[in-house]
Amino acid sequence: MSQSRSDLLATFAARTAAEKLGLETLVIDVGDVIGITDFFVITSCNNQRHMQSVREEIEMKIAEEENLKPIRVEGKESEQWILMDYGIFVVHIFERERRSFYNLERLWLDQPTLDWEKDD
Repeated sequence: MSQSRSDLLATFAARTAAEKLGLETLVIDVGDVIGITDFFVITSCNNQRHMQSVREEIEMKIAEEENLKPIRVEGKESEQWILMDYGIFVVHIFERERRSFYNLERLWLDQPTLDWEKDD
């Protein structure tokens, strides 16, 4: 099965988060139920500095590889949750306890996830 551009970019963002030690990184295919984006990339961090590091790395690498910048970034100074909206996928970077509190995964349990860790 061939991968779409949004699939490839969401996978790339997840791998970049993992390289910066993002925790419990997950890619959920929400395209069939949301209609405004194809994938949610969700990762956790230990603190604000870690969150900023992951955000900066994802932003830099996607800009370098694909010449693509987020449409918007919310929560840049947040200690709890940063959202990076690329249109075709959205990255959620949570502080660990906040991720447990919001539990986005539970909302999308019936949606498929991507196996972003496997090599294609």
